[in-house]
Amino acid sequence: MEADITSQAVGLASNTDFSLMNLFLRADIIVKSVIIILLAASIYSWAIIFNKIKLFKKINISSNEFEDKFWKSKSAETVYNNLPSKLEDPMANIFKNSMQAALKHRSKSNLNERISNMLEINIEKEMEKIEKSYTFLATVGSTAPFIGLFGTVWGIMNSFQSIAISRNTSLAIVAPGIAEALFATALGLLAAIPAVIAFNKFNSDSKKYTQKLNNFSKRLLSII
Repeated sequence: MEADITSQAVGLASNTDFSLMNLFLRADIIVKSVIIILLAASIYSWAIIFNKIKLFKKINISSNEFEDKFWKSKSAETVYNNLPSKLEDPMANIFKNSMQAALKHRSKSNLNERISNMLEINIEKEMEKIEKSYTFLATVGSTAPFIGLFGTVWGIMNSFQSIAISRNTSLAIVAPGIAEALFATALGLLAAIPAVIAFNKFNSDSKKYTQKLNNFSKRLLSII
């Protein structure tokens, strides 16, 4: 008798499709919602990651080029007068805004303090643009595993309900709910791990770039 039940369970399990799409379609509305949220968070996180990689590569190159051009020029005013109207490089923007303040208040007292404050404000503004979306990566990295865990718990509860309703503990009854639970857990980790790694990497890159801007600002302040 036990052999017949075991063979029947194995046969049912072998005929069950455990593909990712089938697991999603077979899941209830709660597990489906968890899966959709995690997939959306993962896709948006990767979009931010690729965007930030391109951004840091771009501004590091453009800032190095601007800095080389600046220190090879005859004067700060010469560089300022030759700047294009639209700038995308943060360092060039900081220089432009600071030079505007310097030329506007040239004859007034406390010029050094005014320019110093202007440089700090401009650096903060530029870094706010660069660090945009960091909060989302940090949020996904910290909450996605728990959202996946919620889907896991819900899937296991569905398995227990299936056992209670059918009064059958065979693998064919338990497996679908367990598979849904593990799928939700995997998606939670899939969304969280890249987000945490990217957040730490970009946070480190931001600190390095901020230091680069601060060093340039100190040297700029000394000649203005």
